Amino acid sequence: MCMVIFAPLFAIFAFATCGGYSGGLRLSVDCVNKTESNLSIDIAFAYPFRLHQVTFEVPTCEGKERQKLALIGDSSSSAEFFVTVAVFAFLYSLAATVVYIFFQNKYRENNRGPLIDFIITVVFSFLWLVGSSAWAKGLSDVKVATDPKEVLLLMSACKQPANKCTAVHSPVMSSLNTSVVFGFLNFILWAGNIWFVFKETGWHSSGQRYLSDSMEKHSSSYNQGGYNQESYGSSGGYNQQASLGPSSDEFGQQPSGPASFTNQI
Repeated sequence: MCMVIFAPLFAIFAFATCGGYSGGLRLSVDCVNKTESNLSIDIAFAYPFRLHQVTFEVPTCEGKERQKLALIGDSSSSAEFFVTVAVFAFLYSLAATVVYIFFQNKYRENNRGPLIDFIITVVFSFLWLVGSSAWAKGLSDVKVATDPKEVLLLMSACKQPANKCTAVHSPVMSSLNTSVVFGFLNFILWAGNIWFVFKETGWHSSGQRYLSDSMEKHSSSYNQGGYNQESYGSSGGYNQQASLGPSSDEFGQQPSGPASFTNQI
């Protein structure tokens, strides 16, 4: 039930916070010659974070010449993979919810439904782990590439001590951080559901039957061993008493020898 409720929601939060992101930063270049300055350089970027395609122009503080630059890095592969996993996980969760509610009998028919569900759950658990880890690394690269201090180092005007280069504001990454958190929450949710789906499969029931059969065989063999020990003990005691009987009779017949001797005399 938890899987049915939380899996679609967590998947929505994961791909919405990542796929719907757009941000930017603002820089300021104050040249010695104020007419060449630009105090509001806006740099915007968004999903899928192909930063090397984000270009902007900055003053060189050497006349009216402008310098065209681009951000460094490309995190599109990890971001798109993360969003793709989230979208497909959302669609499968909706389909599984419909099957659980309206087609429960067909789901359990021939044990095919639980087996398919188990395999897909394992696959999505692995994909969530890989996708979340890759996107966490990609987000780290995005933060470094869009750090205003790193961007200022790309400008030739900022390498001259006479010019003043400052960051007006930095990009807000809170939603991207949230996407990584929901990515790992999805992994925990799907991985934790593996056991509950496995219990619905025939593999779990066959394993339970095998365990119960082996325990019954073990208990029956133990009972047979105890019965043989008891019968052995009783027979041994009986034979021991039987062997003691004749020795007592022989002991009683010992005086008969001298008595017969006196009769002969």
